[in-house]
Amino acid sequence: MLQPILKKLFDYQTLSHSEAHEILANITAEVYNKSEVVAFLSVFMMRPVTVEELSGFRDALAELCRPVDLSGFETIDLCGTGGDGKNTFNISTLSSFVVAGAGVKVAKHGNYGVSSGCGSSNMMEYLGYKFTDNNDLLKRQIDKAGICFLHAPIFHPAMKAVAPIRRELGIKTFFNMLGPMVNPSNPSSQLVGVFDLELARLYQYIYQRGTKRFSIIHSIDGYDEISLTGPFKMITQNGEKLMTPPDLNLKTLSPEEIAGGHVVEEAAKIFTSVISGNGTEAQNNVVIANAGLALHCFYPEKDVLTCVDMARESLLSGKAEAALKRLLEIGA
Repeated sequence: MLQPILKKLFDYQTLSHSEAHEILANITAEVYNKSEVVAFLSVFMMRPVTVEELSGFRDALAELCRPVDLSGFETIDLCGTGGDGKNTFNISTLSSFVVAGAGVKVAKHGNYGVSSGCGSSNMMEYLGYKFTDNNDLLKRQIDKAGICFLHAPIFHPAMKAVAPIRRELGIKTFFNMLGPMVNPSNPSSQLVGVFDLELARLYQYIYQRGTKRFSIIHSIDGYDEISLTGPFKMITQNGEKLMTPPDLNLKTLSPEEIAGGHVVEEAAKIFTSVISGNGTEAQNNVVIANAGLALHCFYPEKDVLTCVDMARESLLSGKAEAALKRLLEIGA
């Protein structure tokens, strides 16, 4: 029964790492009824999750996941928490193909949209990608295309219990915070977009405990990615910087210029336009910015502007599109 824990939480107390670990494991094992789970999730919509709570949830989910072995490759993941409510097109998914086109292996972790209309899994499925947990096939994809896609529900069967509840709620929960931290292939580098600065700090504390190269990004006006609509914060293992679009030699954009992800068909139209080299300057630049920062995370010895130029070359030369085409061919 979850009532004693709920009472503790309603009394403004927090959970230890071990309590959070045990509760998350029990939720996924469907030990509690739906009403208890909704009440539990509601607590964390009303107050911030602590470092110990989030790391306990993360560790439980990581232990329950179905692992994939991509250790023969040095990889990066580009993943956002979602939940920013900004209705952008699929910037991180496009950026992933740009990074792959630039020659860096990408193990992209993704899911269907919960608080958005079109998540990365919705997009990949629409484009004809077949989700798989076949380790040999995933290795072949990352070897030949430079990228593979890890559909979260396949690798996190424990999440099946909460998926309907998350869909019904339709708003961000702490599970949005967990997604980027539980890539089953455990890549050596990661660009993580978060929806607020408080969560950026939590991620920073947790990631600093590990060995992963990381860049945590948050646009000050609320995007879980580099939106180019204003300043953005970048936090790495070496510290943090407040940056602006001109720091990347890019123009400041309006929110309208990067909107368009609420319906899958609409998002897919933008996706295929951008990756084929026919995106607007604004659409291209926001993808180039995020891919550039991912490349900088992977190659910390290279300066940011060099990495942005690498991303631009990958997108505009057709290398990113070639990576997508190869991936879809191998996955068929």
